[in-house]
Amino acid sequence: MTRTIGYIVGSISSTSINRSLAKALTKLAPEGTELVEIPIKDLGFYSPDHDADYPQVARDFKQAIADVDGVIIITPEYSRSVPGVLKNALDWSARPWGQASFDDKPVAIIGASIGGIATAAAQQHLRAILGHYNAVTMGQPEGLIHITPGLITEDGEVTVESTAAFLSSWLQAFDRHVSRAQAALQLV
Repeated sequence: MTRTIGYIVGSISSTSINRSLAKALTKLAPEGTELVEIPIKDLGFYSPDHDADYPQVARDFKQAIADVDGVIIITPEYSRSVPGVLKNALDWSARPWGQASFDDKPVAIIGASIGGIATAAAQQHLRAILGHYNAVTMGQPEGLIHITPGLITEDGEVTVESTAAFLSSWLQAFDRHVSRAQAALQLV
């Protein structure tokens, strides 16, 4: 059985270190797991004015979330919180009312930063948002990645063995989290 996990990179920067982290995660995914990007860069600004007739790009975004077994959100930290572009995408996912894309969806959060505390503050804000959306968010292990020059190559290879091992074990933990969440939902 192949498991499909979507990932959202919370930055639209062409030089995003979190996009590099996403490349590394796709290379380290457990056997039988495919990671696919759920892009956010083409989403316009969310407004309730769209609720009666969602634009196609937003419908495609919501469908991409529905089509995967779980979602990894790879977030940078901007001013001690989530980037506006990521929050905007999450707002699209939560509407129209009663059609929340993350309801009961297994989710994991990870992020990279050059700072020593990585993306800890952004991840805490993101956990609060996802809790409101009724997402089944993995609590541990936390994915706080301190990026140093050369840690991840341009093609997504992790050059430090201990970091590669951590990322592999983090992905395996999320795989188990998805299995538990899916089993629990079948009982309901």
